[in-house]
Amino acid sequence: MTPRSTGAARRRRVPLRYLLPLLFLVALLAMLMLRGYVHSEILADHRVRPPAATDQVPHRVLGGGPVIDAREDHITTREVPRKKLVLTFDDGPDPTWTPKVLDVLKEHDAHAVFFVTGTMASRYPDLVKRMVDEGHEVGLHTFNHPDLSYQSKNRIDWELSQNQLALAGSAGVRTTLFRPPYSSHADAFDNKNWPVAQYIGSRGYITVVNNTDSEDWKRPGVDAIIERATPKKGKGAIVLMHDSGGNRSQTVAALDRFIPDLQAKGYDFTHLTGALGVQSAHTEVTGLDLWKGKAFVYAVQASEHVTDVLVVGLAAIGVLVIARFGLMLVLSFAHARRTRRRGFRWGPPVQEPVSVLVPAFNEAKCIENTVRSLVGSDHPIEVIVIDDGSTDGTARLVESLRLPGVRVVRQHNAGKPAALNRGVANARHDLIVMMDGDTVFEQSTVRELVQPFGDPRVGAVAGNAKVGNKDSLIGAWQHIEYVMGFNLDRRMYDVLRCMPTIPGAVGAFRRSALERVGGMSDDTLAEDTDITMALHRDGWHVVYAENARAWTEAPETVQQLWSQRYRWSYGTMQAIWKHKRSFIEGGPSGRFGRVGLPLVSAFMVLAPLLAPLIDVFLLYGLFFGPTQKTIIAWLGVLAIQAVCAAYAFRLDREKMTHLISLPLQQILYRQLMYVVLLQSWITALTGGRLRWQKLRRTGVVGSAPGIPSQQHHGERRPVG
Repeated sequence: MTPRSTGAARRRRVPLRYLLPLLFLVALLAMLMLRGYVHSEILADHRVRPPAATDQVPHRVLGGGPVIDAREDHITTREVPRKKLVLTFDDGPDPTWTPKVLDVLKEHDAHAVFFVTGTMASRYPDLVKRMVDEGHEVGLHTFNHPDLSYQSKNRIDWELSQNQLALAGSAGVRTTLFRPPYSSHADAFDNKNWPVAQYIGSRGYITVVNNTDSEDWKRPGVDAIIERATPKKGKGAIVLMHDSGGNRSQTVAALDRFIPDLQAKGYDFTHLTGALGVQSAHTEVTGLDLWKGKAFVYAVQASEHVTDVLVVGLAAIGVLVIARFGLMLVLSFAHARRTRRRGFRWGPPVQEPVSVLVPAFNEAKCIENTVRSLVGSDHPIEVIVIDDGSTDGTARLVESLRLPGVRVVRQHNAGKPAALNRGVANARHDLIVMMDGDTVFEQSTVRELVQPFGDPRVGAVAGNAKVGNKDSLIGAWQHIEYVMGFNLDRRMYDVLRCMPTIPGAVGAFRRSALERVGGMSDDTLAEDTDITMALHRDGWHVVYAENARAWTEAPETVQQLWSQRYRWSYGTMQAIWKHKRSFIEGGPSGRFGRVGLPLVSAFMVLAPLLAPLIDVFLLYGLFFGPTQKTIIAWLGVLAIQAVCAAYAFRLDREKMTHLISLPLQQILYRQLMYVVLLQSWITALTGGRLRWQKLRRTGVVGSAPGIPSQQHHGERRPVG
C-alpha cells in the first residue's frame, strides 16, 4: 500500500467518539423495534373478519371433527375418542396464570395442549420449556395473533416461521399443531378463512379447532365454566380455555374441580396426539435452527431488559426535571425577593477602582467594540488586553485606538488560563473583572458586578451573560437557554451556595481569593468552572449579580455551537472529576462536595444525558401508541418548561416573543445538546483528549444598550 493510500485510509477512519454514539443509537432503536414487535405494537393487525358464506367449504369439514388434516389433497377430519378430554389453552404463556394452570395439571396428573403465540413464548421462554418438560404439547397460535383471513401468504408464512422460531429458542422443538386466532368450531369455517386452513395444511400443519368452548374468557363464574367444558354423554372433546389475555383466576379454580371430577367418571386428560394415538407433534430442533431460535429469544429478553432500564431512566429523568424546575422556581423567587427588596445591600458601597482583564486571541473583528464598551463604564477601571499570540493584529488594533486607561500586554500563545494569570500579575487593583474578547458591557456592568464584594465573605461574582446576536433562529434558541437554563440556574445555585460556574464572559474576583487557590488552571477545558469550584472549596462565597449584564456573541452555526458546547460539557466533567475529593473532605470543601457536586452532576451532567429518553419515548409512542397519552405527557413537560422560561424572562425583563420558538427548540436544538453531551461522555470514557477550539468571530455584537454602536467589518454567515 502506498503512503498516499495509507493516509487516505487513516483520514476515512471514523473516530470512536462518533462511532460509539451511532452504534448506541442503532442498537437502542433495534431493541425498541424488537420490543414493539413482540408486544404486538409493530406489524399488529387487530381486525376480525365478520362471518361469510360457506358454500366453498367442504361439507365433511363443516360437519366433521375439530382436527382438520389438509396436508394431502384428500382432506380428513377427526374426533377425539370417547372418555378422552384434550384441554387446550390459548394465547399464552402468561407469567401469572400459566404457572398456576401448570401447577393444577401437574397436581392431577393431567396433560394438555398449549397454543402459544410467538410474542408471549419469546418473552417467557421458561414457561414454554416447562410445558414441554412436563409432557404437554405446544401448538402454534401465530406470532402476533392476527386474523389470517386478512393476511397475505407471505405474512402467514412469517407468522408461522416466527412462531416456530420462538418455540425452538424456548424449548428446542418444532410442532405440527396449529390453531388459528379467533377460531371456533369446525362449522365456523367460511369462504374467507377456509382457504387459509388449506394453505396452512399445505405447509405441513394440522389445524385444531374445538368442539367444547368453556367461554372462560367471559369470566362467567367457576360453575358456568365447568358446565360448559363438560362433554355430554361420555363423548370425547377438545375443550377451549385460556391461560392468558386477562384475569384467569376463574379458569384456574374451575380446573381444580373439573379435572378430578371427570377423572372420577373415567375421563382421561391427555394431549392431542395421545388421544388420537398418533406420533408426537413435536420434533427436536438441532444445529443452526436451534441457535437461531436461541439468539432470537435472547434478543427479545435483552429488548425487555433494555426497555425496563429505559423506563427506570425515564422515571429518573422525570424526577430530576421536576426537581430542577421546582427548585429553580422556588429558589429563583427567593433570590429575586431578597436582592430586589427595598434597601438591599451586599455591604458598604464598593467604589474602589477595578482591573478589567480581556484575554484575546485573534479577536480583531470584535475587540474594538469590547474595549470601547469598557471605556464607557461608570465605575473607575483600568483595562488590560492580554494578547495571547494573535496573528490578526488584535494588539495593534487596540493600541491604535489610544483609549484612556487601556493597556495591552503581549505574550506567546499559551492559552486563556495563562493569559488571565498574566493579566492578574499586571493588574494594579485588588478587584479583578474578567471578560471575553467578543463581549460588550453596559455602562453599569462593572459597578453592579463588584458591589457584592461589600460582603467580605464573597470571593467571586457571576454576572448576567446575555446573547447579543439573538436575531437568528439559532441565536434565539441560545437566548432562551441563557435566560432560562443559565441565569435561572445561577439564582438557584446562589441560594444553595454552590454556584458551579462564573461565566467567562462576565465574572469578578478578589485578587486574594485567586491567589489562595493558585490562580487560573489549565487542568481542564472549563477554567471558569474549575476556578469556581476551587473557590467554593476554599470557603469563599460565590454569588450572582443579575444587573451586571454582558452581551456576548453566541455561535451562529451548528458547527461552532457544537465545538463550544462540546468543550463546555467535557470541561465540566473534567472539573467535577478534578474536585471529586471534596466529597470526602471536611469544612467548606466537604460542604461543596456533598451538596454542590451532586447537584451539578445531577442537573448538568446526568439529567441532560438521560433527557433524550423523553424524546425517544415520544417518537415510540407517536408511531406505536398510545399516541394520545404520549402527546399529552410530552406537552405536559413542555408546559412546565414554558412556565419556567416565562418566569425567567420576566425576571430578566426580556420580551416574551422569543419564547415562540421554545417548542421547536425542544425538538431540534435540544437533540444537538444531547449528542454533544453523549460525545463528551464517550471522549471521557475512552480517554480522549479534547483540544481547545477557537470559535470564528464576526463582531456582530456591536454594543450594549446605552453604548453607541461601533462600525465593524465582520461578515455574518447563515445558520447552518
